[in-house]
Amino acid sequence: MGDYAATITKKVSVPPAKPVQMSPGRPFPKVRTHELHNKSKADLFSLLDELKAELLQLRVQKVAGGGSSKLGRINTVRKNIARTLTIINLKQRASLREFYKGKKYQPLDLRAKKTRALRRKLTKHEQKKVTERQHKKNVHFGTRRYVIKA
Repeated sequence: MGDYAATITKKVSVPPAKPVQMSPGRPFPKVRTHELHNKSKADLFSLLDELKAELLQLRVQKVAGGGSSKLGRINTVRKNIARTLTIINLKQRASLREFYKGKKYQPLDLRAKKTRALRRKLTKHEQKKVTERQHKKNVHFGTRRYVIKA
């Protein structure tokens, strides 16, 4: 029993992982979103097409009985497609916000969400508005100031 416990507590040195180098025939690595932000709309759509084509090939290999290393890539490719679509949608929404900036009306999905009560609340301008009659009262009968004796 003593020998068994000694073998369990022994430390094993693991060599550091080598960086993966992609050859031309190899599939895509994980897509980084900060890199996608700098790409143009056309580049993003071409990348999306390539990713979808790769996913199609991987699914065919899955049916044909391909290696498990290929099947493990399906999840990564699906996530890459999701990342790319997310960036495309973000860019579209940003351009729409720019387009509707300063316009009288905005699409519902671009308006501030807030809460129902806050959306119905009067604006500062509407709160300050006074009727003509009330304005005359305010002008002719100003606020009264009282001095309180201590």
